[in-house]
Amino acid sequence: MLSKGMKIDRVVLTVCRDGDRWAVEESGSFSGHTSDKDVAKAFANKRARQVQDGGRPCLVRVSGELGFFAG
Repeated sequence: MLSKGMKIDRVVLTVCRDGDRWAVEESGSFSGHTSDKDVAKAFANKRARQVQDGGRPCLVRVSGELGFFAG
């Protein structure tokens, strides 16, 4: 169990614009470039499954959708 104030070390994948295309950002690197936002979301979810299968928790965020905060 986590005590108050402990931070979970999770991989964060963010679907966002990279220039004129959608992409998935992970630790400052962009991949999965596409003109279709839904394709980028599918790529992010596939990558998240790989990360989780490797034993690490993962969070997928989508720029411009409810609950996303860039700050």
